[in-house]
Amino acid sequence: MTTMRTFRATRTTRIVAASVAAGALALGAAACSSGSSGTGSANGGATSSTSSAAASGGASGTAMADAPFGSACATVPATGAGSFDGMAQAPVATAASNNPALSTLVTAVKAAGLVDTLNSAQNITVFAPDNAAFAKLPKATLDKVLADKAMLTKILTYHVVGQKLTPAQLGSGSYPTLEKQSLTTAGSGTSYTVNGTAKVVCGNVRTANANVEIIDTVLMPPS
Repeated sequence: MTTMRTFRATRTTRIVAASVAAGALALGAAACSSGSSGTGSANGGATSSTSSAAASGGASGTAMADAPFGSACATVPATGAGSFDGMAQAPVATAASNNPALSTLVTAVKAAGLVDTLNSAQNITVFAPDNAAFAKLPKATLDKVLADKAMLTKILTYHVVGQKLTPAQLGSGSYPTLEKQSLTTAGSGTSYTVNGTAKVVCGNVRTANANVEIIDTVLMPPS
């Protein structure tokens, strides 16, 4: 009789122990599952945050300081001498001649005899009117200017500043030009104006000796 009671007690103890062990295993599995899910969510959150930052420009904010910007940059050839990489290898007048959007400006620079002057200058900024900027001028006015070398030289040298300007410097400044009068810049981010009217449509374009800011209006010297 005593033996039977002992056997039953032992059997009961084993059943309880097994149940406890099974419960512990179940809880452990649930905890692991929860931990894995939590880790996945954390990683997923980090990935999502990084993607959002990249999409919003946060990850490339520093790079923006060195990259061309503006709506008209899309018209610059992707490859070849007229591309951003190609222009960076040539002096500014030569680089401009390879960019189809600046063909009228190049014609004006040649007519004024300023090709060598611009190509040999060091560390300058050229506010370069694109073809659309020259198209705003009445044809009679443009023809008159192109035929008057002194007037043309005065206008073109007014577009050249004797230092390389960064996007940060375009935010608010007044800079003397090669024409000896000053122009002013204002703006922030990727939106800048020159003399309050001309918009920078493709900025921070690098050439071998100059920074180029392509603008949508021809600048006229104050006097």
